[in-house]
Order: sequence, then C-alpha cells, then structure tokens
Amino acid sequence: MPNGRPAPPRPDAVDLLVVGAGPIGLACAIEAERAGLTARVVEKEALVNSIVGYPTLMEFFSTPELLEIGGHPLATTLYKPRREEALDYYRAVAQREGLDVRLGERVLAVEGGAGDFTVVTSRGTHAARAVVVATGFFDQPNRLGVEGEDLPHVAHYYKEPYLYSGRRTVVVGAKNSAAKAALEINRHGGDVTMVVRGGEITTSVKYWIRPDLLNRIEEGAIEAHFHSTVERITPTTVHVRTPDGPLAVEADFVLALIGYHPDFSFLTAAGVELDGPARVPVFDDDTMETTRPGLYLAGTVCGGYNTSRWFIENGRIHAARIAAHLAGRPVPHVEAVGQP
Repeated sequence: MPNGRPAPPRPDAVDLLVVGAGPIGLACAIEAERAGLTARVVEKEALVNSIVGYPTLMEFFSTPELLEIGGHPLATTLYKPRREEALDYYRAVAQREGLDVRLGERVLAVEGGAGDFTVVTSRGTHAARAVVVATGFFDQPNRLGVEGEDLPHVAHYYKEPYLYSGRRTVVVGAKNSAAKAALEINRHGGDVTMVVRGGEITTSVKYWIRPDLLNRIEEGAIEAHFHSTVERITPTTVHVRTPDGPLAVEADFVLALIGYHPDFSFLTAAGVELDGPARVPVFDDDTMETTRPGLYLAGTVCGGYNTSRWFIENGRIHAARIAAHLAGRPVPHVEAVGQP
C-alpha cells in the first residue's frame, strides 16, 4: 500500500470471492453481479452441500417463497418444500444465473487485505477485492466428548431409517434432527432409546413432529431418559447417567444428534474475531463486514453456536447488504423474515 493508497487490483481479480456454495453463498454471488460486480464461488464439496447431507425426504419448516434467492420461484408439490426439490432448485438457479462456481476446491487460507486478497485453495489461488465467508455450520458436528465416540457404529448424521430396522439404536438429543430420526427408525421397525440432557422434548421441535414423538414416548414405543447424559460408549452398550443412577443401554448403533457449529478454526485463521461463550463472530450489522476490512460474513455462520439465529429466509438479506456496500450503494435495512 504505497503512499497509503491501496494497491491497484490485479487484472485477474474478481470483485467478490464467495467461500461456500450454499443458498446464501449463491445469493451473494447473484446480488454482487446484479450490482455490476464480478463474483466467483469456491466450494469444498458439492453445490448446496449441507442440503445434500440432510435426511432423505426431509421437509423444510419454511414455505417456498422464504427459501427463494435471486427472485427465482421455487415450485413445490406440497405446501412445504422437500430436500430433493430444494436441491433441484438451487442447482437450476446457479445454472440460470451463469454463476462461476468452483466445486471440490477447499479454501486453505485468506491472505492479503481489502482490495488485494489472495485466496489459497486446494487447487490454486484466486485474486479478489473482497471475500465473503458463507460456510454455514452443518459440516462441524457438536461432539459428546466421551470415550467410544469415534467407534464405527457411532454417527453424528442421520440419512434414512432402513439401516436401523430390526436393530437397537440410541439417539442422543431432543431437537429436530434427533426427533425426526427417532420417529422414522421406530416406524421402520427399529428399537429406539433416546438420551436427553434436558427435561423435555424442546418446544423448538417442529409443530407436526413434537406431538407425534411425545405420544410415542408416552405409549412406550420409544424409550426416553430425560435429565440424562452419555458417559461412555462401547461396541455393544451406551453407559448413561440418569437421575435414578447409571444405566447400560444395549445398542447396535448410536446417533449423536446434538447439533452443529461453524468451523471456528477456519474463521479465526481468516482473521474473524469471535465473542463470548457462543463464539459469535464480530461484524458490522449493516454491512456484514468483519473487523478485517474487506472480509464479510453471510448466513448461518454469523451466529456462532447460536445456530438457529439465521437461516435461508433471514440470511438472504446479508447478500444484498454486502453487494450494496461493495458497490458503494445505500445498504438495504429491510429485515428479512426470521426463522420460527
């Protein structure tokens, strides 16, 4: 930066390099290009990789219009979109918009500064005037931190019930993922025991799932231990601390569905400050710019451990704010609809 002036942009530099090809990452690229800027998206796995990892036939809580990006309508067969419909939709949007998306390319480092970033990836480097991190949180499961958690029959993700039919499965957790898994496995002939740290199935569980699960627990079809924690996992049992004392539950599988969190190591390496026990990133609420000039955040990654704070429907506004700030236009302040 000679004479206090930023270095001139390199000829190959894009105005905005987006890290993460989820719905919000795609929205950031769309809004940037509509503001007259150039954009590129780099993604370490598949397009909308988190949705690829969602359970088969998962139904979104949101209605179609709240999941739309770039003004493209999302057509659904039912009132609430399903996973497969969302996958087709976001792929089609990226194609229609002609977005420059680089898949299977992991970002290793964000070097340089505002106006002259170099983003180092597993396949090379990208020059950019600004960078936005829109990596979500689904790739980083919360861990139990107990002996045996890394055994082959223990998983932190659930896809579909058929593997667990006729088998004994311990489901740890009581939010949407755990509730849905317990119900589906039970309905497909699996023996389910739930281990719940709190005293109830949380009221944040989707309104059409929670009563169903409560009824299955009440009738004894699903066994549930509340105010309980997992102490140790062996190849055949899960050792649980309950209010009535220790309990050994026989298990062929263990699903530790206790939530997910952003990749904090990547954020700190990129120069993002994290605040408090929830490790919430520090950024400007109006522009989404972090304390590292030229580095922005968008989507669920903004919430730290508070992963329910942002979703697609209220994270879309981040894209418009970032694009406006970069283009030197007034930043929109209309709040998006929040996630229920």
